[in-house]
Amino acid sequence: MSTTAAHPVGSAVARVRSVLSEVAGTPLWSMSQGEAAEVLAEVARVEAMLVEVRSGLLTHADTVGVQERNASPSLAVWHSNVTRCTKRESFRQVRLAEGLARHVLVREALGRGDLVAEQASVICTSLDALPDDLDPAVLRDATAALVEFAQVHDAKALRVLGRRILDVVAPEVGEAWEAELLDREEREAERSSVFRMREDGHGRIRGSFTVPLLVGQMLERALLAFAAPKHQVATRVTGDDQDTSDEAAVPVRRPTAQRLGAAFVELVERLDPAGLPRAGGVNATVVVTMTLESLQGGLAAATLDTGARVSAATARRLACEAGIVPVVLGGRSEPLDVGRSQRLFTVPQRLALGVRDGGCTAKGCDAPPAMCHAHHEDFWCRDGHTKVERGRLLCPYHHRRIHDPEYETEIGGDNQVSFHRRT
Repeated sequence: MSTTAAHPVGSAVARVRSVLSEVAGTPLWSMSQGEAAEVLAEVARVEAMLVEVRSGLLTHADTVGVQERNASPSLAVWHSNVTRCTKRESFRQVRLAEGLARHVLVREALGRGDLVAEQASVICTSLDALPDDLDPAVLRDATAALVEFAQVHDAKALRVLGRRILDVVAPEVGEAWEAELLDREEREAERSSVFRMREDGHGRIRGSFTVPLLVGQMLERALLAFAAPKHQVATRVTGDDQDTSDEAAVPVRRPTAQRLGAAFVELVERLDPAGLPRAGGVNATVVVTMTLESLQGGLAAATLDTGARVSAATARRLACEAGIVPVVLGGRSEPLDVGRSQRLFTVPQRLALGVRDGGCTAKGCDAPPAMCHAHHEDFWCRDGHTKVERGRLLCPYHHRRIHDPEYETEIGGDNQVSFHRRT
């Protein structure tokens, strides 16, 4: 920065930079725990005050057309080039400056260090979403209330409070406004619902979707039902004793994207086509065609009715549990049998398997019954009737492995399945 800056703001920024440069790189080993906590809190206040200064400067820079210095198309682009931040971040900073210019109380609170930039941005966005014809006095009350809430709530909570702020400061108009807002958002969400999927040529389908909030949360709950049981509580183990008291319970992190992906796969595979709408007189069912030899253990791939190909192992596994119809072909490619309708185990049969097996029957696996598939001991082609005595529980992972040609299995006297990788 030029040392000839005459404006008080420029001089203050120069002094701040000079003071901070004096302590840059100073070892912190002698700082106590309490002082470290206090200084970190103070740094957050200083950062907020600098954001307020920057926002004021951005507003002024737009007024004086600073972007004209190098023919930039906008202030945000000029600022991005000068500060070397990304254009996305630069546009975010400019939007915050514009919001603070409209909402003076928020700018003043940020300048005092009473807010952080993230909170200020959320408050400005919430205030801008209020009705255009709102009484100025109500807008001031809403602003003051959100600034006060920010003393105890972070930006995520403020976003929720911002949507309901009129219920606090003007309940007589808040209910009607919220009803109008929700109706508008829900209609727009329905219109903008999209689902895209495409094959990537490597045995996978990629996709994206946009759905209404309620539908998205319903999907999330369904996925967590598959993914979350092992993630609900972890217990601290000391020595040979396992302490399961409330004090020892340690919450485990949310399921990862990979676990949610696996849960989505399981959710789709376990859909019962009998409960889906009919199209062309038949249920929305995937038909898998394979030879008898392949179904009995061969390696020849199976063909879906869409023309796609899957491994014989995958087709054999899905024939046990998922909503597909296997069509088995004889030597002349003539259908020998089409999947029996009662291929899935009934609820009483599943309960009986749960009582008998106690969970996954793979040796060393502790997956509970609710996390398991019901596997046919006799594969479908081998007169694999749905009988409790010829069924067993396997978790999704071991259900895949038992159909994987790379593994051979052995059932011990304790009804536990041992897996051995073929060499």
